Amino acid sequence: MIHPSAQVHPSARLAPDVVVGPFAIIEADAALGPGCQLAAHAIIKTRTQLGAGVRVDHFAVVGGDPQDLSFDVTIESGTRIGDRTVIREHVTIHRATKVGEQTIIGAECLLMAGSHVAHDCALGDQVILANGCMLGGHVLVGDKAFISGGVAVHQFCRIGGGALVSGNAVITEDVPPSALAHGRNLIAGLNLIGLRRRAVPAPAVAEIKQAYHAVYATHGACATLAQKALEEGDYQTAEARDFLNFFLGGKRGRFVSPE
Repeated sequence: MIHPSAQVHPSARLAPDVVVGPFAIIEADAALGPGCQLAAHAIIKTRTQLGAGVRVDHFAVVGGDPQDLSFDVTIESGTRIGDRTVIREHVTIHRATKVGEQTIIGAECLLMAGSHVAHDCALGDQVILANGCMLGGHVLVGDKAFISGGVAVHQFCRIGGGALVSGNAVITEDVPPSALAHGRNLIAGLNLIGLRRRAVPAPAVAEIKQAYHAVYATHGACATLAQKALEEGDYQTAEARDFLNFFLGGKRGRFVSPE
């Protein structure tokens, strides 16, 4: 059902059961899957793809141009939103900066009111961004991470899967998987409640704790400590190995562990 006041470009592709509210706008070459719902005044920009069951609330803008002074607006790039993701009021998501590439939001994510996802970001599945959260360009967020209200994440940072970032934090360095981050680049331990809620097996939790201490209990370069732990430790679980391997990649790594 499309409200008479909505504007839908002729080249947009909508599943038969899509609901489009009053004064919503769907631009050229957008694609909306089955069960999508657009509230009044929602805007879906050109070459944006919405999976099945995506909900976009009032005044949200999905797939807008990047806020990059060097960006060429004639570049054909896009945005992809996974199935059953909910995008609340006034959320802004910007398309990618390179030809043929996409800013990606995974399935079953919740982007609360006023949150912002910049160009070239990639969010995994079941990620939650609370109100007013801001992700700079090229940020990567793993599955089931929770980024609280008012958090600012610097461009090119990585937020590991299952991590929890506390409200109003300033993140300019990578946050490891299942870690608790707060303040300005401070790590306060592991997200044990999140691990329990995700039903991570006890042996894996024990090894993640061991891996965490291998990196953070000794002062030094985190990548070096993680590599040493991988070489010398006996880590049987993928979760613990993933935690350690996280420190070996990225552009804004946590280079020195706390004293």
